[in-house]
Amino acid sequence: MNRSLNQTPNNTPGVYECEVHLKFRLIEENLPTRDREQLIQMLVDAFAYGSDDYLETIHTHVDVQELAELEASPRLRRQLIRLRNSAYSA
Repeated sequence: MNRSLNQTPNNTPGVYECEVHLKFRLIEENLPTRDREQLIQMLVDAFAYGSDDYLETIHTHVDVQELAELEASPRLRRQLIRLRNSAYSA
């Protein structure tokens, strides 16, 4: 996920584990059931657009927990180091 962050030495990025449960009803033609990634992207886009005549939100629940850096994958730790280094060099 690419984000633009206003980084300062006092505002350092962290690693977070996020769990989102969404339940909604949607009127749509031809959902792409074979391509899971495409289906997820389409459903998230529809939900992000908000409730309207074609979408009805039933339930939403979000859990966010900050993790110790060592619990992150090596790829995420490298990215975290890059973000911190770029904040100090800017």
